[in-house]
Amino acid sequence: MELNPFSDEYFMKTAFHEAQLAFEKKEVPVGAIVVSRNKIIARAHNLTEQLNDVTAHAEMQAITAAANYLGGKYLEGCTLFVTLEPCVMCAGALFWSKLDRVVFGAWDKKRGFSSSSEAILHPKTEVLGGVMELECAELIQNFFREKRGQ
Repeated sequence: MELNPFSDEYFMKTAFHEAQLAFEKKEVPVGAIVVSRNKIIARAHNLTEQLNDVTAHAEMQAITAAANYLGGKYLEGCTLFVTLEPCVMCAGALFWSKLDRVVFGAWDKKRGFSSSSEAILHPKTEVLGGVMELECAELIQNFFREKRGQ
């Protein structure tokens, strides 16, 4: 079955590909893309190890790339697709960027923003979690299993 080229699953597959690139670089495998008018305008994955920067999460990298592409700091009319529920730090940045939607794959029960407060995101931002949840969760679980040598 072929995916609708503008569905949430279609775009999440691209974010998942970014997560796989992070996995290959021995980064926590989280990938993100920003979509505007059904066009991918930014692609990113975690770079915290490579850049030696705790703020170099996939979401932060994608926000910066999208803002540079658009030539402004606000991402109104855009959707962020990310393979893991954003942390509180990233949710704060997403608030300020004024994204229309955040779509994520796996829930992060320990560090995800919703475990703290869903009010962290801008009140106009729609949130959808669980898109490709199993695949996204499995990639992260495999990463940590491998890291622990299990």
